[in-house]
Amino acid sequence: MALKQKIQNDLNEAVLGKEELKSSVLRLLISAINNKETEKRTKIWKENPKTAVEDLEKESQLTDDEIMNAISSEIKKRRESIDLFEKGGRHEAAEKEKKEAEILAVYLPEQLSEEELTKIVKAAIEKTGAKELKEMGKIMGIVAPQVKGKADGGLISKVAKELLTGRK
Repeated sequence: MALKQKIQNDLNEAVLGKEELKSSVLRLLISAINNKETEKRTKIWKENPKTAVEDLEKESQLTDDEIMNAISSEIKKRRESIDLFEKGGRHEAAEKEKKEAEILAVYLPEQLSEEELTKIVKAAIEKTGAKELKEMGKIMGIVAPQVKGKADGGLISKVAKELLTGRK
């Protein structure tokens, strides 16, 4: 079953089960996915205005990878909100955001631990021979495709910086 269909089915179950938070989060996620599909459809149409409507619909469907990117983006928004709410002393709001992020994380592959990620980044550093922070792009170019959906870009960057500056 495609990821979008699984999310839709889970939304239907949450609505029937009167799970308000889960329903709300999944509705927002479906909306984000639909917005991405609209963007993709618009881009395709601008590149080739003569594309048939049926073809536009098919071609603009997001792949599971693209949906996982949308989910990761939504989780990242929640994490940023959590930090801001905690700094502002709004712990209830931060807890709500944490619960929302947990609901969304269910649809991503299991996340790599920092130790597993460190091994991958070390291997990339060895492969590229990178020695300075200005060579981060080379490392990210190797690591990002390997851990797609399994690690946050900010964490990859943090680990790489620590390894390159000798703090790890």
